[in-house]
Amino acid sequence: MIPRIAEAPSLEQAYADFLKALKHSGFEGQIHTDYADRVVLSTDNSIYQRQPQAVVYPRHRDDVVRLCTLLGDPRFRRVVVAPRGGGTGTNGQSLSDGIIVDLSRHMNQILEFNPDERWVRVQSGVVKDQLNAFVKSHGLFFAPELSTSNRATIGGMVNTDASGQGSCRYGKTRDHVLETESVMIGGQVWTASPLSLADFFDQAGGDGPWQKAQRTIHKIYQDNRAEIAARFPKLNRCLTGYDLAHIVDKDNTFNLNSILCGSEGTLAFLTEVKLNLVPIPKYSALVNVCYADFQHALEDARTLMSADPASIETVDGIVLGLARDNINWSKVQDLLPKEAEIAQGVNFVEFTDDCEDGLKAQIARFEAVMESNPFTSRLAYQVVEGDANVKAIWGMRKLSVGLLGNVSTAARPIPFVEDTAVPPENLPDFIREFRAMLDRYGLPYGMFGHVDAGVLHVRPALDMKVDGDKALLRPITDEVQRLVTKYNGLLWGEHGKGVRSEYVPEVFGPQLYACLQDIKSLFDPYNQLNPGKICVPKQVDARLLKLDEVPLRGDYDRKVPEHLRTSFGSAMNCNGNGACFNYDLDDAMCPSWKATRERRHSPKGRSSLIREWVYRLGQQDVKGVEGLAGKNGSLLRRLKNSWGKKRGDYDFSHEVMEAMDGCLACKSCVSQCPIKVNVPAFRSLFLSLYYTRYVRPLRHYLIANLEGLLPYFARVPKLYNAVMGSGLVKAILAHQVGMVDSPLLSGRDLVKEMKVLGIEWATPDRLEALSAPERAKAVVVVQDAFTRYFETDMLVKSLALLKKLGFMVFVAAYQSNGKPLQVHGFLDRFRTVASQSAAALKVLEDCNVPLVGLEPSMTLVYRQEYAKVLPHTDVPNVQLVQEWLATKCDHLDSLDLNLPRSDYVLLPHCTEKTSEPAAFSQWQSVFASFGLGLSTQPSGCCGMAGTYGHEADNLETSKEIYALSWQKKVTAHDGGQTVLATGYSCRCQVKRLDDISLSHPLDLLHALVCAEEMA
Repeated sequence: MIPRIAEAPSLEQAYADFLKALKHSGFEGQIHTDYADRVVLSTDNSIYQRQPQAVVYPRHRDDVVRLCTLLGDPRFRRVVVAPRGGGTGTNGQSLSDGIIVDLSRHMNQILEFNPDERWVRVQSGVVKDQLNAFVKSHGLFFAPELSTSNRATIGGMVNTDASGQGSCRYGKTRDHVLETESVMIGGQVWTASPLSLADFFDQAGGDGPWQKAQRTIHKIYQDNRAEIAARFPKLNRCLTGYDLAHIVDKDNTFNLNSILCGSEGTLAFLTEVKLNLVPIPKYSALVNVCYADFQHALEDARTLMSADPASIETVDGIVLGLARDNINWSKVQDLLPKEAEIAQGVNFVEFTDDCEDGLKAQIARFEAVMESNPFTSRLAYQVVEGDANVKAIWGMRKLSVGLLGNVSTAARPIPFVEDTAVPPENLPDFIREFRAMLDRYGLPYGMFGHVDAGVLHVRPALDMKVDGDKALLRPITDEVQRLVTKYNGLLWGEHGKGVRSEYVPEVFGPQLYACLQDIKSLFDPYNQLNPGKICVPKQVDARLLKLDEVPLRGDYDRKVPEHLRTSFGSAMNCNGNGACFNYDLDDAMCPSWKATRERRHSPKGRSSLIREWVYRLGQQDVKGVEGLAGKNGSLLRRLKNSWGKKRGDYDFSHEVMEAMDGCLACKSCVSQCPIKVNVPAFRSLFLSLYYTRYVRPLRHYLIANLEGLLPYFARVPKLYNAVMGSGLVKAILAHQVGMVDSPLLSGRDLVKEMKVLGIEWATPDRLEALSAPERAKAVVVVQDAFTRYFETDMLVKSLALLKKLGFMVFVAAYQSNGKPLQVHGFLDRFRTVASQSAAALKVLEDCNVPLVGLEPSMTLVYRQEYAKVLPHTDVPNVQLVQEWLATKCDHLDSLDLNLPRSDYVLLPHCTEKTSEPAAFSQWQSVFASFGLGLSTQPSGCCGMAGTYGHEADNLETSKEIYALSWQKKVTAHDGGQTVLATGYSCRCQVKRLDDISLSHPLDLLHALVCAEEMA
């Protein structure tokens, strides 16, 4: 039985008093002091970990004003805060041991849009891709591009002056900021926009804090112009944050936003931004150039840049190798030269134009440049045109950050010197020395970046659980700082300063650093806003953070016993890249996060909680976790513990459990996360351990045993349906058991239907007796509980269709699959069921007849979950039905069915879609053999996910998930183009919530083939 984790770090009294005052001030957002939220927001996309005192979620600007007003109260000068958006920073910018102010949950609205004047006004929590999706129909977008654009907030981009791919053409974030609205300590709201010097002098005479700030900053600029010109490097990625060089722009305007952009929340809270938008180029193309040596890719970039492309991005052989192992590789492998399989570097050269002929002319000039400047290391190149293809390549490039975290070794490429910037012409020599330095330390590394801007992301591989590797942070960073200085560059070219702010005095020099301190003093005299970053005010006794003194995630991880790290390895390896915070409602990745906007209900959040949980278990010297799983304490002890839980006895395990309960086990994270964080796997292990101490809810036993009970219930389907359909039983199930909308049995007798169809049961003797021609046409359909007992009609039609298509169809005897056991953490029983089911199917497989399953979520259990608990040789090969049918297209073509041409829309099951990316194209091939068209649409999760949507506690979230994406897809086609769905749970959800019946693809094909035959 696992021990109780009875204590959580308590709040300091100053913070408790502040939060109490904040609540009483009329604050309308949420104030969270629970341990779970504090743990989840203690990390970002960096190596650091800082436990906050609390997390607050302002609902609107007035809440931010209330917060800042209290911060200005002398009683609360010890209280420190830090703003947070998407949490994608790689240098701990948004981490704090004070209060985290998360502006992304509520303040995420697009407020005003003027397409004619090409500007938009948004709240700071709006996500970049969200904004671009909103303005796309007007042919506009907000530039430049980020690898984290599907979760990075506009506020975060402004606070770090973010830039990325395309910055040489489009500039940085600050180049598109027209106006900012901020709230100062004390609660003053101020709007900053460029002012002509005449207007500046007219407005600068007031007594308000902003007028004083304007006057002081203008004087700082005037008094230090020579030093500013000498110190600020002439780079595309120049010194961001407190940007003294751009206070007065070239057009002679005073722009205080140059100070605010890149200030990392150290000056004020950004609440709204007015942004400039630019036209989307009508045509784009990529030339993907492969190299035998990555260093040569960097050297060749100088030649390639002479063709004036829109951008040049690069990845090295390490990133390429990891990309080839990623599920998304299938989307791009045909868009790269075949030499990409052996390449050690690729340059992605982008061209854009508003005229197709102009684009072709650019590419022709580029090819001429390459031809006139031969480079022996160039292996090959391929031109890629078309919006979808270009986006696919950029999507792979965006995964680079996460992919580097997916190496199989304990040492993983990590960010801490990953965004150096030098003049592009210096990049090859700089990187050559950089690599030599890492080679001297004996460290592997991965590289990718923006060669056109002179920015390369270099991530040395370190095991931060090892003291020796931790000790390398200081000497490596110091050496890199000396190296960038040598090559006239910067340590922080793209990702902000954060914990690396200790180098600010050296880079700015004593004269300008004193100016930064004066600016900080104007806005934050008592060092309350994200203290320790960029600079500290002169009048307080404080210092900048030092990178080797801030707590690291590795400091906690190394204290976790090895057996716990191994058991929960998927959670431990999460690097915080935040891909699971994808805002896109039509993306399968993570439905519970999208529906709740609670970060603990995301793969990153759940991983963070598990990491903390196993750390706390390790402090109690827990041994043999795998042995504990399923080893329940006595019923009396578990009842007593559960009673204590109801009384309010604290156990951190309850907070972890609440997050795990919200997981749909859809497995989108397993494939969509670059690190392959597998929440359903570690969730299942956690549940098995949690319920060694506490009593399981009754519904778990009902769900776990349903597969085994269904054959008995099916003997009396009318009685079962009458009982389950009665109002009394429904009420009991809802209020006492926690189950709602339980499906009813179909009542159709499969055995009788098989006799009518002349379809036999699959037995080894029968299969062994097949002749060679019969074996070539034979197939064994593996039953699953859903289609066998709740959708028997669909199963029968599928069998009939396969037979009518000329196949020799057999049906495997019904066996429990075990998925419900695995999902709910009955691990011992799952292993037993998996072993029994696999053995029975292996006997049939050994007869050299293919096995296929109709329900994707159940079928994929054989290749995924069975493979984790059984020897590889014992795992049966059960194919998805379309995988097998796609190999029979020649036979289907030969049937010449002459079906009426029609087009259909398929919404795949989310597990199938994300785990097997070829699934849809296989269905397309099958439909094409029937002369039918098939398309799909981006879609999220339906919200049912097996039994998730049938659990009363999940009902409202299930409905919310469905409404986010699926409902729009289904109702948009209601009465029009036919929509198909491969998942039983998806069809069940649509019928339950919209009373629309969707067909399985085989169901539809059966209807068409039968209609043709009858005609």
